[in-house]
Parts: sequence; C-alpha cells; structure tokens
Amino acid sequence: MEQLKVDLGKRSYPISIGSNIIEKDNIFWPLKPGNQAMLVTNKKLANLFKDHVLFHLRKSGIKIDQIILSDGEQYKTLNEMELILSALLEKKHSRDTTLIALGGGVIGDITGFAASIYQRGVRFIQIPTTLLSQVDAAVGGKTSVNHLLGKNMIGSFWQPSSVIINVNYLKSLPYNELISGIAEVVKYAVILDEPFFYWLEENIQLILSLDDQAISYCIKKCCELKSYLISLDEREKNLRALLNLGHTFGHAIEVHSGYGNWLHGEAVSVGMIMAARTSELLGYLDKQDLKRILILLKRIGLPIKGPKNMSAASYLPYMMRDKKVISGEIRLVLPISIGQAKIYSNIDKNIILSAIKRSQ
Repeated sequence: MEQLKVDLGKRSYPISIGSNIIEKDNIFWPLKPGNQAMLVTNKKLANLFKDHVLFHLRKSGIKIDQIILSDGEQYKTLNEMELILSALLEKKHSRDTTLIALGGGVIGDITGFAASIYQRGVRFIQIPTTLLSQVDAAVGGKTSVNHLLGKNMIGSFWQPSSVIINVNYLKSLPYNELISGIAEVVKYAVILDEPFFYWLEENIQLILSLDDQAISYCIKKCCELKSYLISLDEREKNLRALLNLGHTFGHAIEVHSGYGNWLHGEAVSVGMIMAARTSELLGYLDKQDLKRILILLKRIGLPIKGPKNMSAASYLPYMMRDKKVISGEIRLVLPISIGQAKIYSNIDKNIILSAIKRSQ
C-alpha cells in the first residue's frame, strides 16, 4: 500500500492506494471503534462490494447504516441526495457521523454534497470504485448534483477525511467505463506533465489490460498531480481550473445528449480535442502535439468526434452556462503544448465554432 497526502493545513487528508486494502487495519481512518457512519452506494455496486466493506467496517467496531441509491448519471440529482439526508435523520445520525461513499463519481459527488450540508457539515470518506473517480473525482473536495440546465451546477467544496483506492475494484469495470476514466488520465498529462504523456504513449496497452504495476503508477501519478494543484488553489480561483481541460465542451455534450447517454470521460475526450483545435487555430498549439493527442485517444478507443445530431452552434448556450463564465465571457482551458495549458478569455466565438466543426 502507498499513501499520499493532500496538504491543506487542518483539512489535510491521506490517499491510500493498493490491492485489497479494505482488509488492512485502520484503513477507515479517522473512524474509531464505536463511531457512527452511513455507507452510501448504488444498486449495482451493492451486489459487488457492499457486504465486503460492511464486514470490515463492523469488524473495526463501526456502527454502520447503509443506503442504496439508483445507478447512473441521470440520478445525480437533488431528489436522490434527499434520500441520503432522510436516511440520516431517520437513523438519528448526529453531527459526529461520517458518510462513506462507495462508488464512482456520481456516488462520491452526491455523498460529499450531502455530507457538506447535513447538520452544517459532517465528515465523509471516499472509496472510489471506477478509474475515473480514483484518478480524479474522489480527490479534491468538489461535490455536486446536476440540474437539467447544467452539469454540476449545485454543489460545494467539502474535502473528504480520507480517500481509500482499492485497485482491485477496477477488474469489475465494464471496458467502456475503464477507457472513460483514462480520458481524465490523459488530461493530467496534457496540462501538467509531458514525460507522463510519453509514458502513456509507451504503456497504454498495459493500462488497458489492467497490469497491476502500470495501473497503480498511473493512479498514483494522477493523484500526485491533482493534490499539487489543490494544495495551491483549493477553491479554483486560478490554477485548479486547469483541471477542466475539455470539460466546458464535454459538459455541453452530456447535457445536450441527456445525462448518462455519453459517459463523462467520452465527452471529455471530445472536449479535449475541441480545446486543442481551438488552441491550434489561435496559433498556440503545434500541429504535431495535436496529432499526438488525437492518436493517443484513438488508441485508447475514446471518441474524438462529437455527437452527429449536435450542431456546432448548439454547444454555445451550454458553454455560456459553464461555471468558468465570468461577465458573459467564456473562459477556456487550452493546451499550448503537451504538458502545459493556460486559461484564456475573450476568444472569438467564430474560432470556437470552427474548432467544434472540425471535431464533428
């Protein structure tokens, strides 16, 4: 098992990464024998992992209740979150309780948001089960639910008390969800680490085959990169926004297509290409770097073209509702080389439209 630390002063917390780590002593830190907790998961994961996790929580002396939510991005809603709050109240959980999110990004986001508002804030622990959540969503304290008019528009910053990454969970992932998570891995390399991008080019087949050594290195590297940015900019005032590469375009695809019809990583993959093409049209990104990004995403099996039934013009209304919009101006994260990205405002909308059209 390896451990990293997200350094946020009093809100610092550990990230534990390894195989079969649910069985290790004190893995549920900061929980202690006699503490009260609520496990939150979905119907699909309940059949796979719930009983194993509950067994080890009870073995650790934790008084544990559970709630099972519906599965899918379309259920990342206020209504579904209210089920958590109702269960906490019905089971008489006090403000020293701890919520435990067992699932992917949807479960992690809903559980974290519920934790941030139940009795004005209680602890929560992330146990991410998908690659996307292990490398990205479970770390950093962004919690939210979706709205019909925009993705992740209702939420809060609320850091977990710990993140427990059990690499074995990835073996149960459908292949399309595995490669969806790799889109976020590529994102980290594009914005922050050119040598990591080169490593991905050399080792992508090992990652796709879930080679233990390769996938563990990959998860640790992404967690290190994200922890670094979060320690510099916890509430996304500047640098942390770089993590949104591809997301402004990608969220437009997700909302337009209906939540769940495009996996998040699939939409981000297309969004990264649209951002890269925007950067190339502006004269920032070299054609060769754009080509390398395109080739890597294609090798992974991720889409590089947007939905056929979505016109270029239809992206803009969704993009204008993006959280990074300030004073009516779209701000985009654009790669300027592999390993470096910047945030740009006042981009000519015709250039954005042209980049989208080239990615259709």
